[in-house]
Amino acid sequence: MLPKLFFGYFAAAIVLLSILVITRRNAVHSVLWMLLLFFHIAALYLFLNAEFLTAVQLIIYAGAMLVLYLFVVMLLNLKKEEGVSRFVDFWPNALVIALALLFAIGISVRAIVIGPTGGYSVDVVKKAGHTDILGRVLYTEYLFPFEVVSVVLLVAIIGAIVLAKKKLKT
Repeated sequence: MLPKLFFGYFAAAIVLLSILVITRRNAVHSVLWMLLLFFHIAALYLFLNAEFLTAVQLIIYAGAMLVLYLFVVMLLNLKKEEGVSRFVDFWPNALVIALALLFAIGISVRAIVIGPTGGYSVDVVKKAGHTDILGRVLYTEYLFPFEVVSVVLLVAIIGAIVLAKKKLKT
């Protein structure tokens, strides 16, 4: 009973914090709600006995990525955007589409058929360790998607450098 209560709390808090992140008018407040969201996600990982993912969540997302978001927010001039109305005449249509998508997701979740279990049972994971199993799966079964993501991130870094570089006056 108690584990279900904790899981329910974390799930509800993550959903609520996600909504708060995207609905706040002030971008700095959104970043602060995102920080709390990242901590709740890390706590959920810890609750699921994924200590490595908890550490990665806290170090990479709550640490490095959130500081990056905060720098971007501080560099942008958002005073003009804060005064503009955020909700336009299309919100009833958007609400209908969102409810339809939520209904479709609900049907999909109900229709999920539990497939065959993988080769990594609880005993195997406890014996080898989470990090070892994660590395083994990441660099064998998912090597190609891992490399594709690294190339996409490299392209994004190069694009950010090109966009941020000011033209030199000659």
